[in-house]
Order: sequence, then structure tokens, then C-alpha cells
Amino acid sequence: MVLPLIRLSMGTAMVLEKPAPFVSAFVDAVDEAIRAQSPSHGMSAIQRAWLAFCVTAVLVTNSICWARCERASLGSYSLAALSWMFRHSKIPWDELLVASVRVILHHYGLNSGSLVMDDTDNKRSKAAQTLAHLYKLRDKASGGYVWGQSLVFLVLVTPKISIPVGLAFYRPAPELSAWYKKEKALKKQGVPKKQRPSQPPANPLYPTKQALALSLLAQFKTQHPDVKVNCMTADALYGTAPFVDGASAMFGGVQVISQIRRNQKGRLQKREQNISDYFAPHPGTPHTIRIRGGQEVVAIVGSARLYVCAHKTKRFIVALKYEGEDTYRYLIASDLTWRTLDIVQGQTLRWLVEVFIQDWKSYEGWSQLTKQPGAEGARKSVILSLLVDHALFVHPDQHAQLTHNLPAYTVGSLRAHVQVECLVDVVEHLVASEAPQEQLHRFTHALHQVFAFGRSTKPMIQRQLGRLEPTPSLKYRADEVMRNMPALST
Repeated sequence: MVLPLIRLSMGTAMVLEKPAPFVSAFVDAVDEAIRAQSPSHGMSAIQRAWLAFCVTAVLVTNSICWARCERASLGSYSLAALSWMFRHSKIPWDELLVASVRVILHHYGLNSGSLVMDDTDNKRSKAAQTLAHLYKLRDKASGGYVWGQSLVFLVLVTPKISIPVGLAFYRPAPELSAWYKKEKALKKQGVPKKQRPSQPPANPLYPTKQALALSLLAQFKTQHPDVKVNCMTADALYGTAPFVDGASAMFGGVQVISQIRRNQKGRLQKREQNISDYFAPHPGTPHTIRIRGGQEVVAIVGSARLYVCAHKTKRFIVALKYEGEDTYRYLIASDLTWRTLDIVQGQTLRWLVEVFIQDWKSYEGWSQLTKQPGAEGARKSVILSLLVDHALFVHPDQHAQLTHNLPAYTVGSLRAHVQVECLVDVVEHLVASEAPQEQLHRFTHALHQVFAFGRSTKPMIQRQLGRLEPTPSLKYRADEVMRNMPALST
């Protein structure tokens, strides 16, 4: 009996009898955190049970797909019931993520960290019509365009864990997209800038990624006022003056580290020149730095405090080149009192958001198979996926590692461990039952009902193919055409 179950677990679905105990405890703790802030917004027992099952099912099946969840539960939870709860139950979705972050921070006694921002794209089928926030994305691999969704994430990096604390969907303003398209065509035709249409004003209904990141920072400050922010890091997309100044001022002048282009204009005294031209005669010196506090590498580092013309203020500029790289990248920092190497090592924290995004896409369900329509369905499903990420921090084995200052287990290995735990629970239930043979018979029947045969469309049985052969009465027409061929050719 165990071998078939193991084979089943290796497929697209896994047997799931009940929510994992650590997930149920996590959901109860989140509910208590919600009630502590808003007593009237707590979840009922049915809502907590449903949420615990869904978090476990996403871990087990690696998808937010109610059909897969139904198969994993062997019909104990129906597709219709799961979907109805997701759509209509009055679960405080927006408060779930906030309360979940509070639970994790309290669980590990964390009260400080660095905030990292980044965005990611998720490809969707061209046939997708009911999904929210869809638009044409630039495909970096092919250089073309694909249909998909884009999200901005805010991740809190602490000495022990890195945890997602905010999200927002991004979609460009239609009028801005049309302007860019026309601008590109006119530039190609050589039309002077004065004769080209000016850029349309910002549409508040379609905020930019920088505006979304500032909004996420403001929400984090309001929701978690006791967390001390050490610094904020982001990539070159967020290296604009409104974002850097706005983010720094929001947290009382906290350091903001980003990146600028090599052709940005800088000024020393009265001389303006490209940033790359300034550092060309001032080569950096080799330094040993720690990548995210761990691996030591050698990097060529140069720095200067320059007036950045686009920002209309002085920034700490760092020219950075790792071993094996041919060109420099240029970091900017808002706080001029930091040391150069501290800025460099602070910037390495940004890659932790890349690790989170990779784990989120690979193991936490949302990017694999999520077809919840509408803006509400999209946001709820992402929150459910992030709750999966949070729940793994309270897994007993992960908790033991982190509390003893040992390296954390990977998300992939934890997910595999949860699958095995669910499988063992099913086997133990069968063996420990008073009538194991009867339970096994019901279990087998449920398996056959849920994993029923599907009908293939490849064989042509019971289909009308028509006459695939010549018709004798039409032979004279073919002969007549052949006789007239020379006349037609002349």
C-alpha cells in the first residue's frame, strides 16, 4: 500500500488527509494577532480550518488550483466549496499578511532589519482574458513581448530571516504606453524632439513602480512602527530622485542604496561630466568584502561624493567591479556619512529578494498554476501564496535551525518534507483504524473516483472521418484538366 502512495506523491498531486499541524498552529496565531488589533475581524473556526487546509494544499501541490486541491484531499474538500470560500467568505485578507508578519517577527524576537524592493514578471497564456493586471511584457530572453503580470515586492531582511512584507500589482497607463510607441516611431523617422508630442501626465490610477514601492514602504511604516529600518536597497529602476529622497525622508533619513546609469551627469565644483568619465582616471583599489555577510570576494572599489545633476543634490557614488567583470556598476547612497565598504556590503543584501522571488515562483504555488480571475482573485491568491512562505518559518525543523543559529533549510527541501509528513499521516490513519481493511477499501475507492481515467482525443474512434478516397465519377474531369494543361500554360 505504501509504494502506490509514494508513486502518487511523486505525481502532480499528493494525498492530503488534514492540514499540517504546524500550519494549523500558524493560522491560529495569525487569527490571534488579527483579534489583538481588531477584535471584530477575527476568523471563525471554519475559516481557520479552510485557510489551514489551503496553505497545506498549496505546499503539497505547488499550485493554487482548486481542482488539484480536491484531488489531493481525495474529495474531502470539493472544488466548489473551496472556490466559494475563496470568493465569498469574509476572511480579512488584507489583515492576514500584516498579522502574519507580526507573528513571525514576534516568534523570533526580531525588531530591526533592512528593506529591499524589487519587481518580477510572470508570463501568462495569450488566451488568458479574465486574469487581472495583464499587459505586454518585455521578454529579456527573446527580446520580444509576452503576455503577463508584473508585481512589486517589499522584503524585510533581518539577521535571521528574509520575509516578504508587502506586494502590489503593476500595470502601465494605456496612454503612456501609446505615447512610448509613437515616440519610438517618430524617433526612428528622425523627427526633432520639439515636433514630437510631449509625455502625458501621470495617471493616478496607474502608479509607476517607484510610486508603488513608496506606497509599500509607507504601509510598512504604519503597520509595523516598532521595527527599526537600518537601510533600504533597490536596483537601478528605483535610482530616481523622487524615490531616493522620498524613501529616506519617510524613515527619518535612513540610508537608501540604489544604482545609476554610467552616463548620468555628475558635477565636481563647476565641471559636469558623465559618472563613468569621472571615475576613468581614478581607478579603484581592490578590497575584500563579504557578500551578504558570508562569502568573501575581492572587488575593485572607488568612491566620491558628487553632485548628481538629475537628483539636484549630492550623492555618495561608488564605482564597483567584481573579479571577472569588465565594466563598473555605479551605486548611489543618500546618506553621505556611511563608509564606502559599508555601502557596498549593504547593496549585496538586494540579492536576497531575488532568492525569495526564485523560491516563491518555484515552490509556493502562485506562478505554477493560478487562474483566479479578477483583481480580487489575483491579490487574494498572492496573499495565500505568501502565507505559505511565512508558515514555513514556524515549521518545527526550521524553527530548531534558526533558534540555534544554524543555516536555514531551503524552501524546496521543507516542501518535500511536508509532502512526506502528509503521506505518513495517511498511512498511520489507515494502520491505526479499527477496521483497516474497510478503511483501505474506502481509500482505494476514493482514489479511483478522484483520479479517474481521462478520455484521449488522439484516437479517432467514434468520429466521422468522411471518404478519404477518389470518386470514380469525377475521373473525366481530371482527364479533361490534364488535356487542357498545355493550352493553359501558353
